[in-house]
Amino acid sequence: MNFLEKKICDEGVVLSSTVLKVDSFLNHQIDPEFMQQIGREIANRFQSEGITKIVTIESSGIAPAVFAGLELKVPVLFARKKKSLTLTEDLLTSTVYSFTKQEKNGISVSKKFVQSGDNVLIIDDFLAHGEAALGLADLVTKADAHIAGFGIVIEKSFQVGRRKLEEEGYRVESIARVKEMSTNGISFIQSEVMSS
Repeated sequence: MNFLEKKICDEGVVLSSTVLKVDSFLNHQIDPEFMQQIGREIANRFQSEGITKIVTIESSGIAPAVFAGLELKVPVLFARKKKSLTLTEDLLTSTVYSFTKQEKNGISVSKKFVQSGDNVLIIDDFLAHGEAALGLADLVTKADAHIAGFGIVIEKSFQVGRRKLEEEGYRVESIARVKEMSTNGISFIQSEVMSS
């Protein structure tokens, strides 16, 4: 069992066979030292890829992305879900459906922050159906930048997200891959951890 799997077992709450609550360290409260370990692990997996930029989505993707950005020494850009008075011109936009919130969100980034020639690592907190990941990929593709891969904190491997991304030819690296979950417990697909 790796460090994240242990944390999920210790602090995660299974609300249903598809919903995992990890708000004590990832989705509401942030454990900075633990998040630094997550960022380091994701960065180690992409260390040799020549990453120039990290792209994520607000809000729960920001913390792991920032810590990975510190390790890789690259800027972190997060897609906004809400309109902003300061983010109005030269936008790249896409639409993402959230199964958790049961709603569609428009997401956007400024063209000036992701450009042709960037080698982008996309990071997100969860991979389930792949909607957020594909929306972020759409933004990066519209900028004519290259996608080096996806760094995922927790993957629900029993859902279709990984398959969708791999069918598009993307590399997917997940720290914890949940195979199955119920109120009786969580099982994982074993994955190698690179950092200590």
